[in-house]
Amino acid sequence: MGKITAIILAAGQGKRMNTAVSKQYLMLDNRPILSYTIKEFQNSSVDNIIIVCGNDDINFCKQEIVARYNFSKVTHIIEGGKERYESVFNALKVCNDSDYVLIHDGVRPFITAEHILACIDSVKKYSACVLGVPVKDTIKVSNKDNYVVETLDRTTLWSIQTPQAFQFNKIYDAYEQFFMLENRNSTDDAMVFEQFNTEKVKIILGDYKNIKITTIEDLWIADTILKGKNRNLKKD
Repeated sequence: MGKITAIILAAGQGKRMNTAVSKQYLMLDNRPILSYTIKEFQNSSVDNIIIVCGNDDINFCKQEIVARYNFSKVTHIIEGGKERYESVFNALKVCNDSDYVLIHDGVRPFITAEHILACIDSVKKYSACVLGVPVKDTIKVSNKDNYVVETLDRTTLWSIQTPQAFQFNKIYDAYEQFFMLENRNSTDDAMVFEQFNTEKVKIILGDYKNIKITTIEDLWIADTILKGKNRNLKKD
């Protein structure tokens, strides 16, 4: 079947949140945001979990998140890099004998078991896949003076989420080549994969509730989503 590793990225400082505590450790209904994220992968069919965090947060993650919530699938808690892609490559280096990897933002706590399974099934078929949802708004391209130069066809546009799943050896090789570049630019892992592989990345339909919490407004939305989720659980 192949060994599946989940990489959860939690090394961001969350400057846009403008809080003393990094966004992944902010409390959501008396639990750190990161704990909700890890829980979904703990309860999934992934074989192990690697957490990437700031060097100063390693002990906190070990004691206050992994140990406190008994996340037995966490095998590594490692230091991240200055950039997201550095954190990812640090994690890939300790994936050992993994056949597939799922790379996920630690501040996307509403990922579901259903979508994790969809990524696992799809990556075995396509070598690379990402979750995404169709864009709702009209997207316009502007010039440097903020005048519209183009209106894009919304029917072809997707807002990409995580997890992003890859055959391990292909994403690792892509990252090795990526780090050989003098000028590196990447906003997600699929972008790295696309540069150095001939296979196309498959988009899997995600969920609009799978938000990335980066601002105070996102935290308010997350609280609403969680309350709705808890109400549904009580009904069941």
